[in-house]
Amino acid sequence: MQTMNTDRAADNAALPQAERALQDIRTDILSMAFAPGEPVSERALQDRYGMSRTPIRAALAALTAEGLVDRDPRGGYIIAPIDLQEIRDLFEFREELEDTAVRLACRRASPEALAALRATVDRGRTDFRVEDWLASGLDVHVELAALSGNPFLRDAVRAAVGRALRLRWLLASDAAQREAAWQEHTEILDLVAAGDADEAARKVRLHTRAVRDQILEAVEGARRFLGMRGVVDHKRNDGDTQ
Repeated sequence: MQTMNTDRAADNAALPQAERALQDIRTDILSMAFAPGEPVSERALQDRYGMSRTPIRAALAALTAEGLVDRDPRGGYIIAPIDLQEIRDLFEFREELEDTAVRLACRRASPEALAALRATVDRGRTDFRVEDWLASGLDVHVELAALSGNPFLRDAVRAAVGRALRLRWLLASDAAQREAAWQEHTEILDLVAAGDADEAARKVRLHTRAVRDQILEAVEGARRFLGMRGVVDHKRNDGDTQ
């Protein structure tokens, strides 16, 4: 396993140990420093991060609640595998959320808030590092939902987008996909500025489906590297609604 990034350690040095442990382990899971399906133990994490059992245990409990870590029935923990059906369900949920949010944003977004969001979109294109691009992509969707003026929609989008963040690392190295995301985000903001709710919602749905399909394709392409434990597909029964 890779060593903890020293810059990140410096940034987190002032945080309480429990919060620092949570941030560090979460970042290593999202960045695939821990492979999906990889077993981990409290002792190994204590050694890796130089912390005592208490903050590590608290972090693991929080990450289990977030769905990033699973308890191993044989003891210890497992980094949650990538579940293809969960991806489908998650993006189906996001479509409905972001459709509603962008329609409200078309009515409520101020020019100042739109200008700030455009700056975020452009920053992810010009100042590229993987970490910045991922943060920018997260901010765009959450801040677009925030333009709805509804904090419940904003928080729901934040949770949904955050759940998929680990999967975005599979796309981060593709310059064409980064450029396409910038173009699509820009078009959506233009439509919000114009107050065209129907077209903005249509574009949001198309963008969400495109990201879903890119992620599913990337996971399939990475299956041999992720291994049998790293990818699962808990498909619904045929009688269930798709």
